[in-house]
Amino acid sequence: MAGENEADTSFAHGSIIAGNIIVGNIPTSNFMAYCHYEHQKPLRDTMNRALHQAIHRLLSPLVRYMIGQGFTLTACVELLKTVYVEQALARDDPRVPTDSELSLVTGIHRKDVKRLRALVANGDPEPSLGRGTHVAAQLIAAWVSSPDTREADGTLKRLPIHGATTLSFETLTRRIKADMRPRAILDDLVRTQAATIEEDGCVRLLRHAYVPGIPEEKLNFLAQNVGDHMASAFHNLSESPPFLERALYMDALPQKALDAARPRIEAAADQLLQTLHQELSPLEADPKAGPGMRRLRVGIYYYEDHSHLPRENPDENSG
Repeated sequence: MAGENEADTSFAHGSIIAGNIIVGNIPTSNFMAYCHYEHQKPLRDTMNRALHQAIHRLLSPLVRYMIGQGFTLTACVELLKTVYVEQALARDDPRVPTDSELSLVTGIHRKDVKRLRALVANGDPEPSLGRGTHVAAQLIAAWVSSPDTREADGTLKRLPIHGATTLSFETLTRRIKADMRPRAILDDLVRTQAATIEEDGCVRLLRHAYVPGIPEEKLNFLAQNVGDHMASAFHNLSESPPFLERALYMDALPQKALDAARPRIEAAADQLLQTLHQELSPLEADPKAGPGMRRLRVGIYYYEDHSHLPRENPDENSG
């Protein structure tokens, strides 16, 4: 008999048959869980259908891109196994799961779990934005949101490269506490066509947002932005209070209407992000300041495509 503080690991007699698959003898505690599992089957099946549809929608653009990049299913499956083990280990559980338990919750063979577990423990950290990329994005944000970087009419000032006491490109890099030489940051902005050096030696900002020129950097931006968006959305499925998530969608707009609205949408988005940066950036502490620090990401995206509404058959409306 199991003690009061011990899990019931006595075995139920016989075997459980699921469909045509014999599961075999299982512990009594697991047998009771299985009975509860079967009792909840109608609700579970409904959720499975909804989850299946959601995952299909989420994966479709990713798989389309991977096919274009020659990223095959074989490589994807190996990566997916690694992520399954990684996330199973990251669950909020004070007890370290065994390889068998990880195999049960992930569906991955125990031998693979052991190999992947070691890979996760000793693997590379999550890819982060390139050092230069992050600083360049910070500098542009400071340039477009600081009150003293604008003329009286609201246009952005051109900045001289040098100047220790007056407003210049150098002083702007010190303002964001950049740990790179100002010239290296400027070269990166010029390389990505975010800024230009004019004939009189002043720097003019050409874009209000940093768009990396190297594909790897663009993919890192994608991973962080979309990753946080998905984390926010899944948080809202079960956690409270929910994070902000809003979307405007319309199914049938004329192309001319979108062409006219698109610049206004971009301007409104830029204005919101600039205002938030101006308000929050003075409050930002050193990331090494200690416990209690939080991070945030406020993102705005825009997408348009051909309408998927069924076209009206003109023959049906003919007299």
